[in-house]
Amino acid sequence: MAADPATSTEENAFDAATAVQRSAEGRYTGDIHPGWTHGGKPNGGYLLAILARAAADAVAAAGADHPHPLVATSTYLSAPDPGIVDVEIDVLRVGRSASQLRGRLSQDGKPCVESVLTLARLDPDAEPRFHDVEPVPVPPWEECEGGFRTTPEVEGAMDGALERRLDPATSGFFRGEPTGRGEFRGWLRFHGREPDPLALLFVADGFPPATLDLGSTGWVPTLELTVYVRALPEPGPLRVRQYTRLVQQGFFDEVCEIWDSRDRLVAQATQLAGVRFP
Repeated sequence: MAADPATSTEENAFDAATAVQRSAEGRYTGDIHPGWTHGGKPNGGYLLAILARAAADAVAAAGADHPHPLVATSTYLSAPDPGIVDVEIDVLRVGRSASQLRGRLSQDGKPCVESVLTLARLDPDAEPRFHDVEPVPVPPWEECEGGFRTTPEVEGAMDGALERRLDPATSGFFRGEPTGRGEFRGWLRFHGREPDPLALLFVADGFPPATLDLGSTGWVPTLELTVYVRALPEPGPLRVRQYTRLVQQGFFDEVCEIWDSRDRLVAQATQLAGVRFP
């Protein structure tokens, strides 16, 4: 049976970095940790997890038993700096099976992220009635490559919270040999906690940008990110595939698919981001 994060008490660096404090009804403060940035810019999935944590508190305060992010869509207006941020959550609707909320993350009065979220309670015993997506083949954990860095000067906190390993067939970029396929496959697991729906929001943006495998350079700013959480993940490492289908006019789409240790598809994501090439 999958672990239910609503009853979990474990905390690791990810939990600490996404923590929020309620200051008033629907109003929260968070603290962007520099270790969850790339070139000083916070990871988009990390920011979305902060918003979802505040949304879960707000919907609970409204009397709904909907602790899990089911759908989260965010538009990224500007990148906040490490430090204090303000989060506003408006409960749009409380329903029987799901609730909808609107969120905004801002810093010094400047809007940074606008989100719409749907929260529900996922059934740990739910099984798909139909599916046609098989888990992507990835070599066993011990045969995949760890220790890769996109920005080595700021990823210390991430290293303390999680570990990522890449399929050697897709890790050529980190050896100076991009494959040109625009895809990374591999594993991700957290230290000191098991995966849950909140963590899946980060994992959906937690692998290197797929365009690195095409020779892109520099920061890859996320413009829009949508994540579907499909199931409560089983304990154990997550299998991740992140790839792009179209790069055009300085923008690209990126798809992320995440399977749990039982080979169930537990999350899907699509984002539009900017990209640069030499």
